[in-house]
Amino acid sequence: MTSIAVSKPGVSTKALSATRVAVLLGVTIFLAMLAYYLVGIDEGMMSMFGKTVVVHEWVHDSRHFLGFPCH
Repeated sequence: MTSIAVSKPGVSTKALSATRVAVLLGVTIFLAMLAYYLVGIDEGMMSMFGKTVVVHEWVHDSRHFLGFPCH
């Protein structure tokens, strides 16, 4: 006796995979931009923490490694 494969109606696995990849890519890009902001731009008037340079001092060596001017 042979069985016949019957596809079920609904969302295909390819569509779910593409959606999952798109969401993961979006989250990854957002986190990368947030990290870039915290390391490179969070200083002075653009600081989200006010007039403190705490974040700048925490990532000071990373700023030099990535080529951001600090001094």
